[in-house]
Amino acid sequence: MHPQESLPPPPPFWHRLNTFFAFPLQMRPLAYALALSFSSLLYDLVFFLPDFGALVIIEVGIVLAASRYGFKIVALGARGIRQSADFARESNDEWTYLPWKLFAMSLVQGVAVAWLTWYDAGLGMLAVFVATFTFPAAVLVLVQSGSFFQAMNPSHVMDAVRTVGWPYVLLCFFLFLLSTGAQIALEMVLPQVDGRIILPIVNFAFIYFGWVTASLLGYVMYQHHEAFDIDLAPGAGSDDGAPVDRRTPEQIASQRVDAEVGQLISEGDLMAALSVAYEAQRTAAVDNLAAQRRYHRVLLLIPDKRAALQEHARRFIALLVQRDLPADALKVYQACREQDKDFALDDANLVMALARAQWRGGDAHATLALINGFDRRFRGHAATPQAYELAARVLVQGLGREDMAQPILRTLEARYPDSEQTQEVRWLLRPAAA
Repeated sequence: MHPQESLPPPPPFWHRLNTFFAFPLQMRPLAYALALSFSSLLYDLVFFLPDFGALVIIEVGIVLAASRYGFKIVALGARGIRQSADFARESNDEWTYLPWKLFAMSLVQGVAVAWLTWYDAGLGMLAVFVATFTFPAAVLVLVQSGSFFQAMNPSHVMDAVRTVGWPYVLLCFFLFLLSTGAQIALEMVLPQVDGRIILPIVNFAFIYFGWVTASLLGYVMYQHHEAFDIDLAPGAGSDDGAPVDRRTPEQIASQRVDAEVGQLISEGDLMAALSVAYEAQRTAAVDNLAAQRRYHRVLLLIPDKRAALQEHARRFIALLVQRDLPADALKVYQACREQDKDFALDDANLVMALARAQWRGGDAHATLALINGFDRRFRGHAATPQAYELAARVLVQGLGREDMAQPILRTLEARYPDSEQTQEVRWLLRPAAA
C-alpha cells in the first residue's frame, strides 16, 4: 500500500487558484522567466543573421525552454511537488521531448480542423469545439504516458476526461480564462511603455500565464494520481495539512521488502525469505546498500549457504569500502569469520581498509590478526609498506611492544628505505633508538 493512500483527498483545484497564480512568482521560476524574457534583447549578438531572423531564432528558443519547464511543472505537480525548490532533485529526460510532441499534436489537429472546415463549415466548427474541449485531456495523457500516440488516441483522451469527471468542464473554463489572461494583461501594460522593453514584457506575460496553466494541470493530475497511476513524491500533500512522508520511493520499496522478509523469517520460512532478499538485491542497483545488507543478513541465518555468504560478502565489503563505510565492512567481515574462521579477503586494499577500521576501533590484537602475513599473501603489493607501518604502530601505541616493532623497522629500511612509512616507523621508535 502506498503511504499516501491514508492521506485525505486533496481539495478541489478551484479552492487553490491562488497557489497556481503564485507559483511563477516563486524565486526560481521567476528568475528563470525573467532571464528567458530579457534574452529576446540579445538578437544583436547574432550578427551573422538579419535582425528579424535572429529574433525568430531566439523567440523559438524561448518558447522551447519555457515549454520544457512548463511540462516539468505539470509532471512534478502531478506527483505532489508544488515548491520549485524541490524541482532540482527530480529529473526525467522524457520531459525534454514533450514540447515537440505537443507541437506535433497541435499540428495534426490543426490540419484536421482545416480540412474539415474546407469540406464543411459546420463540421469545421464542431471540430474546433471538440479539439478545444479535449486538448487539456490530451495534455494530461501526454504527461502521464509520454506517448504522442496515446495522447492522440480518443479512447485515452476520453478516459482522462472521465477520470477528472464533471470538474473537467470547469477546468476548461479556467483554462480559457488563462489563455486570454496574457492578452488582457498586455492590453493594460503595453500602452504605458514603448521601445525595446516591449518584447520582454510580452514574453514574460505569456510565460507567466503558461506556467500558471501548467501548475493547474499538474494539480488536477495530483488530485487523481491513483487513477493516472502516478506515484506521489515524498512530502506530497504537505500543503494540505496532511502528514508528511519524506521517504524516497526507493526507501518505501526497501521497507516493503524488509517487512516481507521479516514476516517470512518470523514464520520460519528462511528459504522463502532468502529468495525474496536475493531477488531484491539482484534487481536493485549494484550500489544499493539496503538490498545488499538485507541479503547478507538472511544468508547469515542459513548455515548451509556458507559459500553463497562468503561470495556475496566479498562484493558487499568492497562496496562498503567504496562508499567510505569501512566500519560497516568490518562488521560484515567479522560476521563471516564467526561462520568460518578461514574466511579471508583476496584484495589487499580491502584488507588494509578493514585493518585501519579495526585499529580505529581500538582492538590492537584484531588489527594485527588482519594484517598478519600481509607481505606473503600479497607479495610485491604497493600497500605492503603501509601494512608494515600499521603493524608497527599497533605494536608500539596499542601494545607497548617496541621490541617487536624493531624487526619491522629493519625490514622497512632494507626494502623501502626512502618511503614515508619507513620514516614514520623511525619516528615511532625514536625513544628505543635513543
